[in-house]
Amino acid sequence: MVNTIITRFRAAAGAMLMLLGGLSANAQTRDVSITLDQDNVPVGQVMKEIENQSRYLFINKGIDTDMTVSVDVDAQPVETALSQMFEGTDVTWSMDGAYIILTKKDEPQTPQGPVTVKGTVRDQAGFPVPGAAIMIAGTSTGVVTDIDGNYSITIDSPSSATMLQASILGYETQTLPLNGRAVVNVVLSEESTLLEGVVVTALGIEREEKALSYNVQEVSSDIVNTVKDANFVNSLSGKVAGLQISQSSSGAGGSTRVIMRGVKSISGNNNALYVVDGIPMPNLRATQVSGIQETPDGGDFEGISNLNPEDFESMTVMTGATAAALYGSQGANGVILITTKKGSAGKVRVNYSNNTTFSSPFVLPQFQNTYGTDATAPSMSWGAKLATPSDYDPRDFFQTGFNTTNALSVSGGTERNQTYISLASTNSRGIIPNNVYNRYNVSMRNTTELVKDKLTLDLSASYMKQYKRNPTVQGQYHNPLVPIYLFPRGADITKYQIYERWDPAQGIMAQFWDLNFLDGAQNPYWETNRNLFENTAHRYTLNGTLKWQITDWLSVMGRARLDNTVMNYTRKIYASSNTLFASEYGNYQDNTITHNNFYGDVLLTFDKSFFDNSLSVLFNLGASITDDVHKGTGFEGHLANIPNMFSVNNIDMTHSQTFAYTDRYHDQNQAIYATLQLGYKGMLYLDATFRNEWASQLAFTQHLNIPYPSVGLSAVISSMTDLSKAGISFLKVRASYAEVGNAPQRYITSVNTPVNKGGLISSDTYAPAVNLTPERTKSVEAGLNVKFLDDMIWLDATYYNTNTYNQLFQYDAPPSTGYKQAYINAGKVNNWGIEASLGFKNTWRNFFWSTAFTFSMNRNKIVELVPEGTRDVSGNLVTVDEVNMDYGGYRMKIAPGGSIGDFYVNGLKTDDQG
Repeated sequence: MVNTIITRFRAAAGAMLMLLGGLSANAQTRDVSITLDQDNVPVGQVMKEIENQSRYLFINKGIDTDMTVSVDVDAQPVETALSQMFEGTDVTWSMDGAYIILTKKDEPQTPQGPVTVKGTVRDQAGFPVPGAAIMIAGTSTGVVTDIDGNYSITIDSPSSATMLQASILGYETQTLPLNGRAVVNVVLSEESTLLEGVVVTALGIEREEKALSYNVQEVSSDIVNTVKDANFVNSLSGKVAGLQISQSSSGAGGSTRVIMRGVKSISGNNNALYVVDGIPMPNLRATQVSGIQETPDGGDFEGISNLNPEDFESMTVMTGATAAALYGSQGANGVILITTKKGSAGKVRVNYSNNTTFSSPFVLPQFQNTYGTDATAPSMSWGAKLATPSDYDPRDFFQTGFNTTNALSVSGGTERNQTYISLASTNSRGIIPNNVYNRYNVSMRNTTELVKDKLTLDLSASYMKQYKRNPTVQGQYHNPLVPIYLFPRGADITKYQIYERWDPAQGIMAQFWDLNFLDGAQNPYWETNRNLFENTAHRYTLNGTLKWQITDWLSVMGRARLDNTVMNYTRKIYASSNTLFASEYGNYQDNTITHNNFYGDVLLTFDKSFFDNSLSVLFNLGASITDDVHKGTGFEGHLANIPNMFSVNNIDMTHSQTFAYTDRYHDQNQAIYATLQLGYKGMLYLDATFRNEWASQLAFTQHLNIPYPSVGLSAVISSMTDLSKAGISFLKVRASYAEVGNAPQRYITSVNTPVNKGGLISSDTYAPAVNLTPERTKSVEAGLNVKFLDDMIWLDATYYNTNTYNQLFQYDAPPSTGYKQAYINAGKVNNWGIEASLGFKNTWRNFFWSTAFTFSMNRNKIVELVPEGTRDVSGNLVTVDEVNMDYGGYRMKIAPGGSIGDFYVNGLKTDDQG
């Protein structure tokens, strides 16, 4: 009955999905698969059934069709069925096109000369397996399969004992007797660890997916490589439940903000952590100081976005605190784990890909074109009604943008030494003229088994060069969109497209712009061509991993990475630009930032089962250190005598707006951690983790360390009882609790002595926060993972609730303290929500379909701020109802009962009648 229901459901679902053309799907063709369940039946009967289910026809060369055989395969390649049918018989088979040839085995005889054996290696799904090693057992003679899984090997002196051995990483090794055959086809099975659904979790630890007590979502690298973006993170939008992605408005190559399960910190860090091959990525984001007049984004540099996504093997998204607790304060807001590609054994493989996408404005603000200018406001559209509505369209200012990616990779090696090399280029043009982004990547990775099955060394290196010009800036000035959107209706913008004219007085090409509105907005075409913001970055990384497999249940691994980046940001404002930012000769700014990051860790792993595999124990013990050194130097000044000569030698050193700066900080984080997982008969799992870290930001406080505990429980119900009659093939319920922290900003725990222009020393205006307590997030989550109808339909659902305490607030300190401002810990922010993913996958003969839907809901609430009547350590009353956000020159209004990011506006005062 259940099989009938399943069959009808598959047919109906297939028809429905074929009609939903808008769904994300992929289709693949494969060899014919068959299903047989025959026990002690004549060979002739099985032959007819195979012919009915496939395109093959049999040619019988003298075998007895009344001979009885048994075969039991479910959706397997024909080769698998044939091998099973004739195992242990005197029948041999081969394939020639659409024909299966059956012959009787002759008595093995030693030929006078060498023979050539051919065949194909496939996996259980029928796909060819390239790069598989085919060896003559007991010898060093061997070949590897080509891209189609085919091989050809010459055997000098075959005998009745000659055996062929097929192997490749990730599959079980197969050893087959030659038995005088000239064609030997091989079907490889995946290793049992892969069949159990192993995922990469925190610290790069591989775990069985069914054993996890928290929500983990795997993302195929195809998602970010099918339709590519200059910043691959943008391609994750809508693909992962609980992931909120905010793209930068700065144009091609702009950074991306990733928030998981809502904003938790009012004034601290809310960004997700990226981890590559088990090692956390440093935060390289550096944005220029800003205000309402200008927010240049030229210094924006995001460490993750400049990686080559073609190097990614897989991604794992851990949105919850439990999953990320082992990363401490770095992982307080969720983690995206990236596993990169390694080399493969066998023949050298070369892959090349090209992807080009185009972009144009989709939705623009709507403006009126009915009213023009008047004498009182000649540059504003507040005048009389135009006789004919203006045909001015801001869309004409934009251009068609594009993003082109080229990627080349080479992979090859032996069973004990594999190498992977890749090259990639990304070239983009934004939709605003003169916005350019170029990136070039080179990477290499080598994996060597120094001692077979004992000692493995994994080394990798990468280099990246990035150039970005004129990202769209925010604010009123240096932003071409302001004059474009507010250009006076009734005026003719085409005459301003020739944005510069010869100025005989200065002897230069000067800005052409005879309008004056918004306190000096400039010609938008001048802004895109003569206000140049350029950013160049060079980055290289060196990685090393050494793993010693002491026994089959005990191993130790050490990892180290050096990640160095040099960024240079320049701003060139040409003569005749707005004098608020330049002299009559222009303005020049040049900043150089270096960031050196070192990470090292050691991890001991104990993985063993007891009591006839009834009890499994997975224990990890480790320690890590992260060291960040940041240095910055720069200067800015008005040009002195020669227009548009952008050099430090041409800067007016006496001008009040000329300044130079140096900046340096050194952060260090040290941690120890442990994990323990107990499993009972593969159906009940208990998880516990603990991390204790010491962050340099907490120096001089009473809380020098931050502990991070977590505990979770998962139960595989489908392993406890048979749910197949209900159509359920897998069911797991899970629950977990975790606490994570958020390290504060640096420098606020000690007295600082700022040195200003001219060597003037000033006193610190902030009282040192010696009583500082780190932010603390307490999180609970519960969920289920269920698969229906032989895993054809799957559903993952999670409920979570987090509370973040000890928010950090600034407040105006009483004059008696000697400081202008001070810090205090208080407040509570709550986030609760639901994450759900629903998927479908199925195979119809030679057609494969897969699709998925995601759902996310998060509710953010400010539960409390500084409680009324709170006093600081000096006994002074503390009141906080807004937060200075530094960048953008705005302050964020916050109130209990509201949400972080709420907008507060002043409404019109009305009488009783409204």
